[in-house]
Amino acid sequence: MSYALPPAGLPSQSDELTGTSIFTESYAFMPAGVMRDIVTSFIPNWTNSRAWIIARPLSGFAETFSQYIMEVGAGGGSDCPEDNPDAEAVLFVVEGQLELRNSMGTHVLNEGGYAYLPAGEGWTLHNRSDKKATFHWVRKRYEAAKGIPAPEAFVTSDAENTPIAMPDTNGAWATTRFVEPTDLRHDMHFNIVTFQPGGLIPFEETHVMEHGLYVIEGTAEYLLNRDWVSVGPGDFMWLRAFCPQACRATGDGPFRYLLYKDVNRHAKLPW
Repeated sequence: MSYALPPAGLPSQSDELTGTSIFTESYAFMPAGVMRDIVTSFIPNWTNSRAWIIARPLSGFAETFSQYIMEVGAGGGSDCPEDNPDAEAVLFVVEGQLELRNSMGTHVLNEGGYAYLPAGEGWTLHNRSDKKATFHWVRKRYEAAKGIPAPEAFVTSDAENTPIAMPDTNGAWATTRFVEPTDLRHDMHFNIVTFQPGGLIPFEETHVMEHGLYVIEGTAEYLLNRDWVSVGPGDFMWLRAFCPQACRATGDGPFRYLLYKDVNRHAKLPW
């Protein structure tokens, strides 16, 4: 498995400005090259750690989640990582090793490790190694549904879950699902989508689900609203609800990305 990382550091003063960042009313595109030291944030109650905050709720948008790329140095971590009792979380490790402690005990998360932590769950996270570790942290305010219990915490990994091919694609388009789509306890999914070379989304998906897409491997041409954008490892895309999207994988290897979407709940009505 291959997982892209932020480049960090700063470009040379002799480099030409050739970035392709885009921010529109329907989508945002953040190429890997913009994820440098100068744009990181520090989070309360974390030691020797920093975050690239690549998604956050914005006034006037339908955004439902926040997504951080957290870099934790040797010996770093937190005994109180989450101070919002309504926030559920997904952790996905892309570099190094982390120790997670929660109601289920102690877990070692290696690259590709995945953890779901329900709202109100107490947990800690530490880097016990002598090398830095990096993980994605998705946070969402949990939406309870009448008559349906809240989901429980669980730990798994990319390697433990077999991608499921989309119908009639001969395996060219597949999704690694960490939660069953019919499990209505969950109000969000954080999956891995894989396209083999030449694989594609053969129509303009237009739907109520909001998306965050972080490319972990390979290249593609991605349709965002009316624009075809070239994407590659470390690039991030945020798509507002109903933003049309499609994809054509390019290159000689798989194109893979982490995919957030909100699911399984009524559309909110104005009061």
